[in-house]
This record gives sequence, C-alpha cells and structure tokens, in this order.
Amino acid sequence: MKPRHFLTLQDLSEQEFRFLIRRGSELKKNRNHHTQSLHQMTLAMIFEKSSTRTRVSFEAGMTQLGGHAIFLSSKDTQLGRGEPVEDSARVISSMVDGVIIRTHSHDMLTRFASYACVPVINALTDSFHPCQLLADMQTYFEQRGDIKSKTVAWIGDGNNMCHSYLNAARILHFKLRIACPPGYEPDQTLISAAGNNVEIVRDPLQASTDADLVTTDVWASMGQEQEQQARINAFKDYQVTPVIMANAKPDALFMHCLPAHRGEEVAADVIDGPQSVVWEQAENRLHAQKALLELLLRISPQ
Repeated sequence: MKPRHFLTLQDLSEQEFRFLIRRGSELKKNRNHHTQSLHQMTLAMIFEKSSTRTRVSFEAGMTQLGGHAIFLSSKDTQLGRGEPVEDSARVISSMVDGVIIRTHSHDMLTRFASYACVPVINALTDSFHPCQLLADMQTYFEQRGDIKSKTVAWIGDGNNMCHSYLNAARILHFKLRIACPPGYEPDQTLISAAGNNVEIVRDPLQASTDADLVTTDVWASMGQEQEQQARINAFKDYQVTPVIMANAKPDALFMHCLPAHRGEEVAADVIDGPQSVVWEQAENRLHAQKALLELLLRISPQ
C-alpha cells in the first residue's frame, strides 16, 4: 500500500477539504485540551527555504497531537551536500511517520514523495502552497460561512499562492478574479482547468468589485530578490488600498499569507484595518495543519 501524499489541493476531494476545515475549527475550539491522536509519531521537517509560520505551526502542531517533529535544514543534511533526493527519501521516510518539505522546486518534492514510504506534505514550493489555503479557507468559513458561489479577488502576482487559490476555486466552487499585470499571469494549465471559476483581469478595481474576499501576496517572493525593482515597477498599480476594499462588499475580508510589506502590495490601513483577518489566518495554519496531519498520518501504512 502506497502512502497518501499532500502535494497540491488536488490531492483532496471536496468532501475531504470541507472535513479538514471543520476539523481544524474543532481543534481550534479545543486548543487547551490537546488530543494525543499522533502519540509517539515523528514528523521530519525538511526546509530548504526559510520560514516562520510553517515551521512553528507544524512543530507546535505535532507536539499538541502527542508527537514529535525534527527540523532538518539543507545545511544539516546530506541533501545539502548533493545526496540524490531519491536516496534521502528512502532513508528519512524509513525512520519517521511523515515528512513535510519546504523547497524551491516542485519537482524535488514530487521526486521525494515518489520514493518515500510515508506521507509527504508540501509545506511550500515555487509552484504551490496548499497548506496556506487550508488555513485561508478555514478562516473564511469561521468568519463568513461557506465560500461556495462567493467571489475572491486575487490582486498581484500569479505565483504559488495564486496557483493554490485556483485549485481551491475548482474544489470549493467559488469565483476567482485575478488582477495581474501582463507577463505575471498564473500557469495557463491551471487557468484552463479552473474553467468558469476563474477570470483574469488587469484592473484591480474590476477584480475587487463586490468581492467577498480580497487577498494578495508580496510582489517578490523568496528567490526573486534580484527582480525586486522590476517587480515594484510592474506591480505599482496593484496595491490593495482602502479604495480597493471599499469597492468590495461592505463585509469583505482581507487576507495575506504573510510576511507583508506595508506600502507595497498592501496599504497599512488595510492590513491593520477592521476588514483584515491576517492574524486569525496565520493562527489557523496551526489548526488546519493539525487536521491534515491527523488525516494523513493516521491512515499511513506504517
């Protein structure tokens, strides 16, 4: 029996996605009464990209579920010295109950998963960030109810977060309007797969019109620092401002996966304003991922 991996949101059915949202909220309500559902299980955490929320949430989550997490950076393992991914996957997965990987290349993640004998979780690649979407959707459901048939405005780069929003729109059946400058569109294959759930526009005001949720991300992600000035020039008209939020529905929420650059992709008045739920969103990484860990590790063949 092969282990079940979580590499993109497409690894979940709609029913499972909704279950994780419910379970995450349930674990959040009972946060002071930790379950021991993953008692004595061990999670290996491989980080080739730096992190705050991902590391803390997974490590704390395993502790709260009765398990243990091991942090492995590329500096501390043979992966960083050129050991084949396939060899590392075989060895590491033989000693633990699950693995999370935060890396640049999505291909590295899929190669590792194909040789691992335990569940592998995508903790971020340059192509997708599915764990963040679990938290985002949990936050929306807690604040406003079901997102089905609602409108989400993505303003900014067609990056890994945007790709995961495209997948979420397909599964949970919401409308996604993406406002991005020419040359920064998300992957065309994902756009095509989303069908009528997605619309690409150039004007952020058009994207935010009557939106239920407005969300964005930094203009230059990790590894794109050399493009910083070019991206500032390209995205200068794509800041989420109070005007953008006023164009959305009166009860629209604002989300950002963090870290944020106030004055670039979002105005301080927005991220620190009454429509922002970024802190609830950040905390929900912990609860959503605990639900995910339970789902995957408790059905592991190990």
